[in-house]
Amino acid sequence: MREVAFIKQNKEKWLNFEKAIFGKTLKNPDELASLYIQLVNDLSYAQTYYPKSKTILYLNNLAAKAFQKIYKTKREDTNRFLHFWKVEVPLIVYEYRRYVLYSFIIFLSFVGIGALSAAHDDSFVRLILGNEYVNMSLENIEAGDPVAVYKSGSNWGSFIGITLNNLYVGIKAFLYGIFGGLGTALVMLYNGIMIGAFQYFFYQEGVLWESVRGIWIHGSMEIFAIVIEAAAGLILGASILFPKTYSRMTSFKMGVKNGVKILISTFPFTIAAGFLEGYVTRFSNTMPNWLSVGIILITLSLISYYYLMYPFIVNKKLKNLHAVI
Repeated sequence: MREVAFIKQNKEKWLNFEKAIFGKTLKNPDELASLYIQLVNDLSYAQTYYPKSKTILYLNNLAAKAFQKIYKTKREDTNRFLHFWKVEVPLIVYEYRRYVLYSFIIFLSFVGIGALSAAHDDSFVRLILGNEYVNMSLENIEAGDPVAVYKSGSNWGSFIGITLNNLYVGIKAFLYGIFGGLGTALVMLYNGIMIGAFQYFFYQEGVLWESVRGIWIHGSMEIFAIVIEAAAGLILGASILFPKTYSRMTSFKMGVKNGVKILISTFPFTIAAGFLEGYVTRFSNTMPNWLSVGIILITLSLISYYYLMYPFIVNKKLKNLHAVI
């Protein structure tokens, strides 16, 4: 069957299904499940005969929304809070996984630019970090404690102040996506270049390892969360620039809704990073290497699993759902 005929034959059914998902016109889970099975069959057919068609993207998006709606009606998952973290966010992340990839590529590119700039311009680090901070860090290095700055202030005061600042950065990275994603890119530019220059500075002073085992105790989750928040900002920007089959307003509303959910999902990681920075990082120079490295690997593994692996596991359940409904 030609793709045009395939679309014409099923268009009305898909539109009704779309109304059921976004307009909530269907309240019967059995009826929704029946339509879902038909949709999965149509999706499989399209993947087989029209592998490069945009129809696949459209049907896959509908299937993802249907999975969320059906899954949360199951008796064993009545807790809305758990459903949000276990199913809703992972499926959204999977749906927009390419934006997560774009965010990592852009951010790491800026980190590289920051490091290269610092390597070829002696004044660059002071330009980015400020003379006061650089001079203080040089004094700390001479005193044998490169990351002594994290010992300043009280535990709880540092925790609260750092956490609020990181939450502000993450929210800004998302909201600035409304400028077609350019605002989000600027947030990544500033933070990426700063990190690149910051780490090169410690490398240049011969204390790279000391800085890594201290800074990245909290930095693994803190920076990773910023990248995910930036991905949410890119999703917001793309919803305005590339509405696909939806009206621009409908696409924008979806971009805001999905972006906000991804943004909220990063908050526990940001708060955990603030706690580590306020209470743990200050002891990095006295704790054994295995402990600091262990904390870094555990925190990085947790956030990496949730955003890079778990969404694929949940999506696999989506593909198999029609076999058990």
